[in-house]
Order: sequence, then C-alpha cells, then structure tokens
Amino acid sequence: MVSTPSEANADAKKPTGAPAPAAESTADAPAAAPAPAEEPRKRGRKPGSTARKTRTVELTLTVTGTMDGEWQAELSQSGTRMLQSLSIPAAAVSRAAAELHEDISKAIESVLDAARQQHQSRLAELEAELTKVKQALADLQES
Repeated sequence: MVSTPSEANADAKKPTGAPAPAAESTADAPAAAPAPAEEPRKRGRKPGSTARKTRTVELTLTVTGTMDGEWQAELSQSGTRMLQSLSIPAAAVSRAAAELHEDISKAIESVLDAARQQHQSRLAELEAELTKVKQALADLQES
C-alpha cells in the first residue's frame, strides 16, 4: 500500500512504542502534563561552570634616575598619568628591583654603583679642598 503525504504526516504524529494513557474516571484528578519539548541549546558557559574571564589592568611604572642619585617615578594607567615626578630614595629603588627580578636588580645596581663611585670621588675632592681650607685658616690664625 502506498501512503499519501497527508497519511505519512498523520502516521508520523502517532506515538510509537508507548501505549496510550488510560482515561481516568474521576473528574477531580489533574490533567496529565504534556511532555516538555526539547529546548534549543543556549550559548555561553555551561551550567554550573565557575570559570570567569580574567580582567587585566595595565599600569605602567616608569622609574628614572640621574647619576647624582636622584630618582623619580611616574605611574600611568591606559595612557593617563596618575602620578608624576614622585621623588624616590635610591635605597627604595634598589630594594624594589631586588624584589622584582634578579636581572632587573643587576641592571639597576650597576647604575647605582656608578653613582656611588661618582659621589665617592666628589667626596674625596671635597675632603681634599676642606683640608686645604683648614690649613689656610690655621696659617692665618698663627700670625
């Protein structure tokens, strides 16, 4: 037997496998709930997933120093300056560099060592000049 398209659709709508539910005789009984249709699949995270997207914050700290041992810092966030020309002691720069990374610490220590040597040579010059001035003063007082 060949079925027509309308008969095929009617056959497709008939439940298969499960027997039809028997009608209940009491009028007080609640009507049977229709079977839930399949919900379309939602996009996004799976239910129960606790994964979250990590937010990053971009801060730029610029530390500049002179051979005189004067250090300054600037802090900016996304191109906007938050702090500018903040004076920092050389010892604090050295400690911070040691905390960050060994290579950073070595580079900054070499700059600090050069500044120390410059200051030591200037101190030696000033001490020599001070000795000369003290001697000249002593010569003037003896006369």
